[in-house]
Amino acid sequence: MSFTAIDLDLPGAKLLTPSIHRDERGWFMESYRRSALTAVGINADFVQDNRSFSKRAVLRGLHYHATGREQAKLVQAVLGRILDVIVDLRPDSETFGKWLGIELDDEQGQLLFVPRGFAHGFQVLSDQALVSYKVDSEYDGAAERSLTWNAPELAIPWPLEPIVSERDATAPGWQAVMDRQ
Repeated sequence: MSFTAIDLDLPGAKLLTPSIHRDERGWFMESYRRSALTAVGINADFVQDNRSFSKRAVLRGLHYHATGREQAKLVQAVLGRILDVIVDLRPDSETFGKWLGIELDDEQGQLLFVPRGFAHGFQVLSDQALVSYKVDSEYDGAAERSLTWNAPELAIPWPLEPIVSERDATAPGWQAVMDRQ
């Protein structure tokens, strides 16, 4: 098993394209093998798998964890298509405050590696989507944080009028998040 890995414009973030074996029956792919990730420079020790199922236009995020309790993630759209967005919240990073959006879908099976220190969110572009992601630390509600999805400082052009949770609708803005850093 191998991945083709592309280093993205935000240091540490990578887009992984797996080998997919297709024939008249359908297809087969491995979505995770530690040695294949290590071979492309990802050394996260994933300890928990999460899944979310959402309908068209649902926007989840932007979520992150408190300083010192960050999570790395490996995200994949198992069903459907999403716009996956990451924001660099690492104060010492040359790309601090920059964001990147990548479309992930079930056809290509690509995975997005999100390093520790990033906010993460996605919007569903298809009728529905099942998103799976691995994290390198177990869930800790006390460390959970949010940044508003529509922060003017970021100006992320979400493609659809979003459907958001109450939590995401009332998430703090950019300056409030920066004051917490």
